[in-house]
Amino acid sequence: MDTTKFDLVVIGGGPAGLSGALAAGAFGKKVALIEQEQLVGGAGINTGTLPSKTLRESALMISGARARKLLGIQVALKPKAKLAEFTHHAGQVSAAERARMELRIKETKVTRFCGRGTFKDAHTISISESAGKVSTVSGDVILIATGSSPVRPPEFPFEHPHVHDSDEILKISELPTSLAVVGAGVIGAEYASTFAALGVEVHLIDGRDTLLPFLDTDVSQAISKGMQSLGVRFHWRERVEKCEGLDSHTVLTLTSGQKVKAADILVAAGRSSNTEHLNLAAAGLVAGKRGLLSVDSSYRTNVAHIYAVGDVIGFPALAATGMEQARVAACHAFQLLNKETSSILPTGIYTIPEASMAGQTEAALREAKVDFIVGLAPYANNPRGRIIGDDGGFLKLVFNRSDMKLLGVHAVGEQATELVHIGLIALHCGGDAQLFSRVCFNYPTLGELYKYAAYDAMLQKHALESAEQRN
Repeated sequence: MDTTKFDLVVIGGGPAGLSGALAAGAFGKKVALIEQEQLVGGAGINTGTLPSKTLRESALMISGARARKLLGIQVALKPKAKLAEFTHHAGQVSAAERARMELRIKETKVTRFCGRGTFKDAHTISISESAGKVSTVSGDVILIATGSSPVRPPEFPFEHPHVHDSDEILKISELPTSLAVVGAGVIGAEYASTFAALGVEVHLIDGRDTLLPFLDTDVSQAISKGMQSLGVRFHWRERVEKCEGLDSHTVLTLTSGQKVKAADILVAAGRSSNTEHLNLAAAGLVAGKRGLLSVDSSYRTNVAHIYAVGDVIGFPALAATGMEQARVAACHAFQLLNKETSSILPTGIYTIPEASMAGQTEAALREAKVDFIVGLAPYANNPRGRIIGDDGGFLKLVFNRSDMKLLGVHAVGEQATELVHIGLIALHCGGDAQLFSRVCFNYPTLGELYKYAAYDAMLQKHALESAEQRN
């Protein structure tokens, strides 16, 4: 069997794999992209990131949530609505992004293979295609970007038509009257918010006692409050001991003995890396817990020419971070652009309300015994915030008290995932409170919140220093 040689072989055609392949291809490298599905894009474009975020926007629009807030208009959803009525736009968005990726693949002359790739040795990949054909390719550099799949705990009967994992939930035909979401991580919280906005009775069950505890405490509490206002019912410190799938509904028995009845169940119990079929041992690689691969700061594994990015290396396992990791890996492998790993990565949470952060939280700084000042600017005090009808959002900036350098930025509310980028750039540039004081922001914009959050922190520092001088 002939083996075709490439500069780079990428295993996995999701957002991370595509980014790595296209980055190398743009610089004239001969690249092979192996994806077992007919459609490129992985969960990020096809079943997860883009579809779920688009559904969220559709839910806010079609359900009338924004109209009620801004104009006092009541919008009633028709009974037994089909989920397809809400996912039409999501399908269009995903299709457009796939088309864009396919065009970029052609423009950069990346060779695409449709099949499952497995290592024959550290440089050689065997590709099993659906029709039974087997191809073999080799690469000077290998990039593993096979993504992850939802974990399916054995206590849930996933063969039941009303029990779903996060890759299946958008395929259900009818909008359920009630939904129990098991797992209050990012995926569970986002879907719980979206379905609640569509008028579905939602129960969110988790063994912890705090929503998204890695976020700033004030942000986490604001999201919880917003979700409760949508009607989400939280069941904290609870685990599912038994799941009974009946004809028209399901019943969950919790550790407390409480029973939760719902038309459908979404199990969001985390994800496991898709590495089990790669035959890693043939390449000298060993996967850890949940199939995770260990890498260095350039995303290189213990085998020098093999890199791994995205969900296969674990936290933060976001589409944005995986894409950036892949670009760094490709540039490092071929010595392009002198691109380095970013030490500050943003986190975007598409709950309702949405939230985002970059840098340090108050809790982390307290633990590190760093003296800091917090500046707060509520959306309710900002004209753009009032225009969009968001009176619960806020921007929170955390500064080092000694030199007022920005250490962390936290936002919750409409457009929080966009708003955070101003602070992200400032963090990378070593910006301080004076930077936001000097800059002139458009009016009315949410960006102006940065100026007033900085003013708030500067006034607090002045007050503290004046009090210390008096004492």
